[in-house]
Amino acid sequence: MVETATNGQVRDPALDTFPKLLMDNAVRYRDAPATREKEFGIWQSWTWHDLFEDVQDLACGLAELGCQRGDKIAIIGDNRPRLYGAMCAAQAVGGVPVPMYQDAATKELAFVVEHAEARFAIAEDQEQVDKLLEIKDACPRLEVIVYIDPRGIKNYQQSFLHSYKDVQASGHKRRENDAAFLSSEIAKGKGSDIAIILYTSGTTGTPKGVMLSHDNVLVTARNAVERDGLRRDDEVLAYLPMAWVGDHVFSFGQSYVAGFCVNCPESSATVMNDLREVGPTYFFAPPAIYESLLTNVMIRMEDASRLKRNLFHKFLAVAKRVGSRMLDGKPVSIKDRLVYLLGEILVYGPLKNTLGFSRIRIAYTAGEAIGPDIFDFYRSLGINIKQLYGQTEAAVFVTMQPDGEIKLDTVGTPARQVEIKIADNGEVMYRGPGVFQCYYKNPEATAETKTEDGWVHTGDAGFFDEDGHLKIIDRAKDVGKLNSGAIFSPKYVENKLKFFPQIKEAVVFGNQRDYVAAFINIDLEAVGNWAEKRNIPYASYQELSERPEVIELIQENLQKVNVDLAADSHLSGSQIRRFLVLPKELDADDGELTRTLKVRRRFVAERYESVIDALFSDKKSFSMEVQVVFEDGRTGTISADLKLRDVPQVAPVAKAS
Repeated sequence: MVETATNGQVRDPALDTFPKLLMDNAVRYRDAPATREKEFGIWQSWTWHDLFEDVQDLACGLAELGCQRGDKIAIIGDNRPRLYGAMCAAQAVGGVPVPMYQDAATKELAFVVEHAEARFAIAEDQEQVDKLLEIKDACPRLEVIVYIDPRGIKNYQQSFLHSYKDVQASGHKRRENDAAFLSSEIAKGKGSDIAIILYTSGTTGTPKGVMLSHDNVLVTARNAVERDGLRRDDEVLAYLPMAWVGDHVFSFGQSYVAGFCVNCPESSATVMNDLREVGPTYFFAPPAIYESLLTNVMIRMEDASRLKRNLFHKFLAVAKRVGSRMLDGKPVSIKDRLVYLLGEILVYGPLKNTLGFSRIRIAYTAGEAIGPDIFDFYRSLGINIKQLYGQTEAAVFVTMQPDGEIKLDTVGTPARQVEIKIADNGEVMYRGPGVFQCYYKNPEATAETKTEDGWVHTGDAGFFDEDGHLKIIDRAKDVGKLNSGAIFSPKYVENKLKFFPQIKEAVVFGNQRDYVAAFINIDLEAVGNWAEKRNIPYASYQELSERPEVIELIQENLQKVNVDLAADSHLSGSQIRRFLVLPKELDADDGELTRTLKVRRRFVAERYESVIDALFSDKKSFSMEVQVVFEDGRTGTISADLKLRDVPQVAPVAKAS
């Protein structure tokens, strides 16, 4: 049996591992661009043939260093073609890559390196090498460190340090002396072999190593490529952490399957400029990225002339009314189409060009729920953004939104070959080709998550609507009730709050309480811009967050959210009654966020227990002191006198009979 790819070419089903697929791509797509990297302001390209040559040299070089089948290879750094190639090189000789978060603190790295039993590490630069050197004594299994960028490392004398180029040179000699070695090693690989270990973000506790086979990733990626019609001429920008399953599937798995080009930005600071230069046709971002982009748009509009602001808001209203309908192919009057076309010329087109979204055919968001207002904003501009629901344990895809069937409050229908059921307690469960093999060295957690017949517990509460679309309410353990009996869904309320550009993060509390209260993190750029226009002085985030004018501004936003909640018969009881503005941003280095920027709700509740108790009292102020970790690893303390404010409640809106 043969398989037909979306571009009409036939693929051999024996290509069941990534090294085998790369070998085929090097012939099939020989001179087509496989990956690009912006370096010193210039885009450098690797063809599929070039990439395979680099991977072969590195794979043989790793073998020369003693890498054996089953060895774990830690990968750490920003998105770089050589690091993506290193994953395939490791797989070619039977190794298992373990990508890690490039901004992880040494304690986090030490846990993953030691738990994964990594013998080898491939690091991008001096920063990552220094972190590995710092933890090496605590990780005795780590024997070899390979670095890509030699700047700052030339005087390092450790015998276990090797440059990427030297390893490749050694591997090239091995290829010349033993031409059959690597092809024989690649042929030994099977689809059932472990292809990668991806560590969860640790939202609910210690990170777990999710073991995914080549079949898990390849079959799932192939199914998604076919369902969305991805093509060889598509372009993506790889800017999300390589340790995250989304980046692995989009920037590695689907690229190898469809043959499209992966572009790596020059640095995290240049991502937005590089995004505009690349103009990707296929784009993925978690909600936080879309929220940040929208915030920047709103800030720019505040700085625009009155004429431009009026045009923006006038045409945005038109877009919200008809844009999504046009995108979904639904009927729209000729008059509305003409007005929308004028808006495309004057507003939507220039805005999409500024964002780098002019060429997007398909865009996705996942990781957590996106606010309906934010989602609708992008779709109203004609950007085909869709939601998917997935997990590391599923190799991403559980559900996907089909074109023409986009709903703001659902995450679509089951992905190809995926089955979904709703347990008696309302929990969503699934099984399919992407279901992980197990958690590495954690049989207890595996048994808790995955049943013997392959069903996976998601921990999320949800249900299917009348059209067969899955609707996720919240984390099952987070959905609760107020003492009044009203449903309390924290994530739903938080997403509404984060639609406002002045609010960067929000955490709400209310389960088994008399009312709902909120922590607010202001957005420094948005609120700072607002403050400067009003000649409000400030010298730091903390000082700005404590300004009474800023607190009034946030209170106005919360009142608007209460108006929206009052119109929802199920959630009108979840209106926010009290809030405070935190004097510091929630931070991954402080353990308050995961490396994928999800709130670690349980940790936050424990860390700020006394502050939360104050919110549910009649106190008007509260003195807080909290320890923080600075970027250089030093610790310090932030002290503040918090103002606890009330928010007016809105009477529930009665539905017309």
